Amino acid sequence: MSKTEEFDLVIIGAGPGGYVAAIRAAQLGMRVACVEKDSSLGGTCLNVGCIPSKALLHSSHLYAETKRGLKEHGIRTGAVSLDLGAMLKRKDKVVTILTRGIAGLFKKNGVTHVKGRARLAAPDRVVIEDGADGGRTLQAKNIVLASGSAPIELPGLPFDGERIIDSTRALTLEKVPEHLLVVGAGAIGLELGSVWSRLGTKVTVVELTPGVTPGMDVEMAGLLHRSLAKQGIGFHFETKVESATAHEKGVTLEITDKASVASELQADIVLVAVGRRAYAEGLGLEEIGVALDDRGRIPVDARYATNVPGVYAIGDVIPGPMLAHKAEDEGVACVELLAGKAGHVNYDAVPAVVYTHPEFASVGQTEEQVRAAGIDVSIGRFPFAGNGRARTMGETDGQVKVLADAKTDRVLGVHIVGVGASDLIAEATVAIEFGASAEDIARSIHAHPTLPEALREAALAVDGRALHL
Repeated sequence: MSKTEEFDLVIIGAGPGGYVAAIRAAQLGMRVACVEKDSSLGGTCLNVGCIPSKALLHSSHLYAETKRGLKEHGIRTGAVSLDLGAMLKRKDKVVTILTRGIAGLFKKNGVTHVKGRARLAAPDRVVIEDGADGGRTLQAKNIVLASGSAPIELPGLPFDGERIIDSTRALTLEKVPEHLLVVGAGAIGLELGSVWSRLGTKVTVVELTPGVTPGMDVEMAGLLHRSLAKQGIGFHFETKVESATAHEKGVTLEITDKASVASELQADIVLVAVGRRAYAEGLGLEEIGVALDDRGRIPVDARYATNVPGVYAIGDVIPGPMLAHKAEDEGVACVELLAGKAGHVNYDAVPAVVYTHPEFASVGQTEEQVRAAGIDVSIGRFPFAGNGRARTMGETDGQVKVLADAKTDRVLGVHIVGVGASDLIAEATVAIEFGASAEDIARSIHAHPTLPEALREAALAVDGRALHL
């Protein structure tokens, strides 16, 4: 029988939520073990999600710009060709550097990295069933579940890794497909569709709802849709995929539109990107009595505690948006609360970003949510076409939209479609976190010429006094 090792805290999962929680707990003086079943640290985000997809988005954007966008700037090139192997190799190098960096952070902070698949044998005991550390038993007063999520597989579209693929496989295709059909117009589908579209693939998106990025601000989603359509991406909205048949030449999909008219679509490869599901299987939760909701997620209270004393959960495995930065903050808050500190996550100030071109970033409430709540709202908009820096960059698509309470002027939401939106949203997030008014943003001096001036102008527009509109 293996010896039981004692820890103050055991964390299951080394994705953004788990590894950040482990580091913060170690900073607070806890003896921490972090268990990861995969060969490298970082979870989905670093290995097969956020980081590799952004690497390919950047590389593919540079390729597309070199082919089509440099002439306007007076830069002439010869024949431009794609070395997909080199592009994928660079992506893998970026991933390796960052995942090894986490291992270095663990060593620096004294976190014990346990390699293998974990199972809860009791509310205070974790058994490592296989992997490099299989057979080890870890005991701790507190256990945090940070097991993450996995791609959703649709009935009738089973993943085969060749013709019908998930987002992980879409990052490693050996050649550029002639026609990629993407099921789902959320962030993952649009980002990966953009990568392959820039590299020369015909991309068609099929979406069940009336527009792209369901759940985000509808007006701004419309701007993004029009921009992507101009880039050559095709869309079928309010359309359901009934079935798919893979064959030697590709995939045939049976679809039904909103009028219940059936038709067929042909593609080389189908990427199913309809979201992700909580990954909670194989952890021994049922055996120790941890409750799950009807979607397989783990309900928690304000302290991230499950219904079983001593067992906590954070990140994608609990209800809420499946975002790496949300998981990180939950991990920090959870362990700070365990240490007797005032850990807290403001869920009204969690930004979301779609890393297409242009980008779509959002924080706070949408116009639809504000109006549904019966709040009298003032709206300020400012187009990037009126921003000097965007004009010099040749990046004039999109706008900034600021929602403010008409009575108090407090900022309720900010939505940005345009160049640099993923960076610009940080200022808006701070504004919402501190309860700022649109006037606060409008009265703050922004350097000129910069993209953030567009946010200031939108804040000025809330009161009808934009200067450059």
